[in-house]
Amino acid sequence: MYDWANSAFQTTIIAGVFPIYFKQVAAAGMPENLQDSRYLWATTIAIVIMAVIAPILGAIADAKPIKKTFLAVFVTVGVSATFGMWWIREGDWMLALGLFALGNIAVAGSIVFYESLLPFIAKPEELDKVSTAGYAIGYIGGGTLLAINILMIQQPAWFGLADAGVASRLSFVTVGVWWLLFSLPLFRRVAEPVIVRPGTAVTVGGTIREAFKKLGETFRELKHYKHALLMLIAFFLYNDGIQTIIRVAVLYGDGIGIDTGSLITALLLVQFIGVPCSFLFGALASRIGAKRGIFIGLTMYLGITILAYFMTTAAHFYALAVCVGLVQGGTQGLSRSLFASMIPKAKSSEFFAFFSVFERYAGILGPAMFAIVAGDGSSRTAILSLIVFFIAGMLVLAKVDVAEGQRVARESA
Repeated sequence: MYDWANSAFQTTIIAGVFPIYFKQVAAAGMPENLQDSRYLWATTIAIVIMAVIAPILGAIADAKPIKKTFLAVFVTVGVSATFGMWWIREGDWMLALGLFALGNIAVAGSIVFYESLLPFIAKPEELDKVSTAGYAIGYIGGGTLLAINILMIQQPAWFGLADAGVASRLSFVTVGVWWLLFSLPLFRRVAEPVIVRPGTAVTVGGTIREAFKKLGETFRELKHYKHALLMLIAFFLYNDGIQTIIRVAVLYGDGIGIDTGSLITALLLVQFIGVPCSFLFGALASRIGAKRGIFIGLTMYLGITILAYFMTTAAHFYALAVCVGLVQGGTQGLSRSLFASMIPKAKSSEFFAFFSVFERYAGILGPAMFAIVAGDGSSRTAILSLIVFFIAGMLVLAKVDVAEGQRVARESA
């Protein structure tokens, strides 16, 4: 249910309503290439901040039973940021980007500790199905709220609202309510994992020095988990491409003249096509293995990137949305479960701190590249350049020996 909860931020804030509201209201009057560039730099800065603090907090959470505590802190910060978006008006682009960046940091931080629970709630043979099912449920939750918000924006009078601007700002508030409400099942029903390495010296107070020391140990120990490390590197590369596509789809479509209604309809297609396809990828992995399933998804992404370069009409955008919906949740879900199968439970927070930074909010290089190229007015070239990330990721993934990685993880448990 936490996938259901936080996916509201993915759909309404990251992918759907906020990018359009930012361009048309918060940054109204600003040159379009500057709008895109500032928006993407805010994304990149948020990711860099999370990349620095997440592994440190992960080291602490593996030494003390506070995974759910950290999760609660990030949920609180993220919900507060979305509530704050109610006050964004025309010209408030700095406030908009500040709250957007804070929300990105919060949701990424929460995912670190959410996903570190996966090895504790699922048996090894269940990881693929549980992980992909989480993505499927997230698609339902995020898509449902996005659909409600779009209806509210298109027909504000039905909801007793003055206009679409008020409805847009209210949609940001609904994300906070949704995120908070549907986080409660996790906090009420999922137990805090027992610390399996008692006696670890890391404490919360004075923690920076202790956590950095533990982080250094984790880096040194990564060499003992060669194939988990290779998986992490592969994921960093190909997820750069995936996350950039998620983040720039609306900006890119708007920039080439596709109307707002078509953009939002396409996003809804991704959400609801992703539901059965995520479950399908989980079933497929039980037959052919998670690694092969990921390769299928990445091959599709190569085609998506090439087709996006030539896209000119709303029909093209719909077709690409269908293709993304077929593979997005499955590729990411199998990546999560494959990584979880090759790490020791005792270090789940530390390892997932690295993984989660690169998951939904990774893509440091992709958005930065897109921001630089978009600043020069060449978004088509920028979208085509994402091919590099998918090819590089596939080449590294090919070197991952799953069976050997899982064996090492079992022996380290």
